[in-house]
Amino acid sequence: MGMNTRYVKEYFYKKKIRSMFVWNLEIIAVILLAAAFSWFFCRSVVVQEGSMEPTLVPGERVLMDSAWYRLSSPKRGDIIAFRTSEDKKASIHIKRVIALPGETVQIKDGQILINGEVYNEKDEFPAITNAGLASEPITVGKGQYFVLGDNRNNSEDSRHNGMGLRTALSESSGLRFRRGRKSVSCKRSIEGEET
Repeated sequence: MGMNTRYVKEYFYKKKIRSMFVWNLEIIAVILLAAAFSWFFCRSVVVQEGSMEPTLVPGERVLMDSAWYRLSSPKRGDIIAFRTSEDKKASIHIKRVIALPGETVQIKDGQILINGEVYNEKDEFPAITNAGLASEPITVGKGQYFVLGDNRNNSEDSRHNGMGLRTALSESSGLRFRRGRKSVSCKRSIEGEET
């Protein structure tokens, strides 16, 4: 009987080691899959300018989804990230989509007009003091978006640089990022360039 218990102990010992080995392999596989997913589909970007204050402040780190706009188009109100040139070393700018392709946008008396109607945003932003190029009606071209920074009176955006954002890679999609104790939701984002 003493030999049978020895075999039983060895059997359970081997089974325990085998299950721990399998469990460790599963953990390693999950970590590798998560790393591959984040490498191919996500990117961390540091906000470099104050044009999106108070929504985003300089120095904040934002997690961006680089696959979203391969399946979808930017919507009004989405936060997008883009480069102003094709150079991969060019800084990334973050702005909010205001007008979509085919729409006419104008800034008059501090208010944004889209297709002649006042655009009421969900968040409250100060009245725009400098309409720039949008003081006259502008029709947004195919594949382009009219963007503004949330810090409307201190932002270099479509009012000053034209509107050319060509759809290329997405950058953020409903992911959350933390700023101190406050958690903020960043809708979507796109990486593109001026045309």
